[in-house]
Amino acid sequence: MAGKSKKKGAKKPGAANIAVNRQARHNFEIGERFEAGLVLLGSEVKSLRDGKANLKDSFARMQSGEVWLHNLHISPYDPASQFGHDPVRARKLLLNRGEIDKLDSKVKERGLTLVPLRLYFKNGRAKVEIALAKGKKRHDKRSAIRDREVAREVDRAIKRR
Repeated sequence: MAGKSKKKGAKKPGAANIAVNRQARHNFEIGERFEAGLVLLGSEVKSLRDGKANLKDSFARMQSGEVWLHNLHISPYDPASQFGHDPVRARKLLLNRGEIDKLDSKVKERGLTLVPLRLYFKNGRAKVEIALAKGKKRHDKRSAIRDREVAREVDRAIKRR
């Protein structure tokens, strides 16, 4: 048979996470999600392939009809250090015009925030998953923690019986 043979344990083409914003789910109520491409420099892509990125304090903002990702930290790539990049520069997100207009109207109308959830490679291209999110108050966070602990206790009780 003519075809590609698959090696055992070979990576499948698809989404491979680079960085995940765990604080986003704790600090925000996540709404609608969007997948966006990133405009990157070559040394940034190399650094991402090494897994050197941090989404912790990053956010997206609308500026003159475009969406920009701020505070995404991509560490400099050592072999390209002389031509390196600014680790926390603003990076343009690539979305369809309809998606940009939809995001812009919802951010203005409801006071929602654009929060990046994860950074990953999909078919060899760097992508970021952004979401419309609403900030949680302190008591909301506490109730979410309480609900999670109650669910754990119920699961433990069920396993014991």
